[in-house]
Amino acid sequence: MKNKYFSIFLVCLLAMALLIPGCAKEAPKQDAAPAAGDTIKIGFLGGKTGGHAHYGIETLKGMQMAVNDINAAGGVLGKKLEIIEGDHRSESSEAANATQMMITKKVAAIVGDPTTGITKLAAPICQNSKVVLLSAGAVGTGVVEIGDYIYRDTLLDAVAAPAVTKYLADTLKWKKVALVTTTGLPYSESLTALFKPALAKNNIEIVAEQNIQEKDTNFSAQVTTLTKKEFDGVVFTGYYTEGALFMKEMRKQGLKQVLVGGDGLLGKELYELGGDAVEGSMVYAGFAVDQNAAGKTKEFIDKYKAANNGALPDMFPAQGYDAVMMLAEAMKAANSADPTVFKDKLAKTKDFKGVTGNITFDDKREPIKSPVYLQEVKSKQFAVKSVIAVTQ
Repeated sequence: MKNKYFSIFLVCLLAMALLIPGCAKEAPKQDAAPAAGDTIKIGFLGGKTGGHAHYGIETLKGMQMAVNDINAAGGVLGKKLEIIEGDHRSESSEAANATQMMITKKVAAIVGDPTTGITKLAAPICQNSKVVLLSAGAVGTGVVEIGDYIYRDTLLDAVAAPAVTKYLADTLKWKKVALVTTTGLPYSESLTALFKPALAKNNIEIVAEQNIQEKDTNFSAQVTTLTKKEFDGVVFTGYYTEGALFMKEMRKQGLKQVLVGGDGLLGKELYELGGDAVEGSMVYAGFAVDQNAAGKTKEFIDKYKAANNGALPDMFPAQGYDAVMMLAEAMKAANSADPTVFKDKLAKTKDFKGVTGNITFDDKREPIKSPVYLQEVKSKQFAVKSVIAVTQ
């Protein structure tokens, strides 16, 4: 019986000791995954597979580089940034679901889509949900007009197309062109609408207009029509897959002219699929690897190369990087990650020094950027052909 009472006494004594500070040894602390609310979530909207995978994958790479740099420097407002991926697999039908999923996960902002069409599908959802959407690639018309939560940091077609057209006339001495539009594709149709008056202003005649469809693979009929015309080059306003196949058909039918178009053609797929047929073809963009790059732009290029087996970045990772950096700066300036608060600071962005150059939002929240980088396919890679200053 004594042993029984003694055992009970020892158990009680041990329990009391554990309750007294300093008597129990504290368990070693472990780094736990951030709980909800411990991070500021930034959404990525884009396709990681499908026809627009290059745009999406490269934009996401740039975003992640920015998040890594920001988090290494202490984060934003004492919190780390976290990317929530909304992969729509390059399908317009999946864009709304991907956007809504990220909003449900409480993202403070969404970077994307890299294309104009899907940006226009996502923008009303973000506007109604009061979530900032900043596209790092949508260059077409009618984007920011959707609402005051909608932004972009890319060189606008409305700025670039006239500048490039003037270069075609003044420097390359083009007089006549064939114009090829991807009907039903908002990006292509809006770019065609910008090129037409620019061509007329620079006295370049459109001798033939041809329409194609996205995902078409046979362009023999359209090219046959072009064989009956005389022209200096092709203004192609669609995407790189159709551009590459169109040029292969031109070479097959004996046509020697090159094409020129917007950043919808910007992707290694253009020369990987087009091969020799696209050599000399020209693509404009708001960023290119220039041998004179310095400062944070050179630092970005070097980091990208180190992480991608020496490959050079194009506009998509660069603009994805700048987009995240701009959002972070706006949050810091507003002292808030609430989009209803920091959107006003974002709208007042002035002389933001990004890796793609200086960016200022005008009173319509449109980015003012210069210069235009005109690149050409040379030995199966993009090389800067001309840096065209933009005059307002």
